[in-house]
Amino acid sequence: MTVAIYSRGIEPDQQSQLYTLLQELQQHQIQTVVYKDLAEKHPEVFSPYDAATQIFSGHNDLNEQIDCIISLGGDGTILDSATLVKDKAIPILGINFGRLGFLASIGKEELSTAVDALVHGTYVVDKRSLIHVDANMPIFEEAPFGLNEFVIHKRDLNPMIKIHTYLNGEFLNTYWADGLIVSTP
Repeated sequence: MTVAIYSRGIEPDQQSQLYTLLQELQQHQIQTVVYKDLAEKHPEVFSPYDAATQIFSGHNDLNEQIDCIISLGGDGTILDSATLVKDKAIPILGINFGRLGFLASIGKEELSTAVDALVHGTYVVDKRSLIHVDANMPIFEEAPFGLNEFVIHKRDLNPMIKIHTYLNGEFLNTYWADGLIVSTP
């Protein structure tokens, strides 16, 4: 089994939980692929694992061998993880190292239980809808996917924007507005 580990950042008082996670994964002989920024920010945590740890820096580095991405943070970090995963259908396991935990509902004190469930397949996958945004301008190049919603809003001091909306390639309506929010069901 191979898991990727992603986080925006770990607070100094959370390093022990990160270290515990790495130990749990190693005990179960799970290969780890760690987000480059995370590994660089916490060399003292990752240095004992350097030989066994691979690094990824973006979507293109995640391949079909990744069984799961472990997202350490809050709900925003899970949304970032979804942007990294995009259309690769890699499940995301959210461990709440942050403040909000609607999506990241597993507490950091439950690391051992979560890894055990992952190893033994005793978990439930909560499938989510993913929105893909296409535009005739290169404004969504890096992140054309949304887990909850995406927002189109006016720039600068423009009074309103004109939004032509299509659903499955069929014209739906034109809206004049300050913006538009499109959300998953």
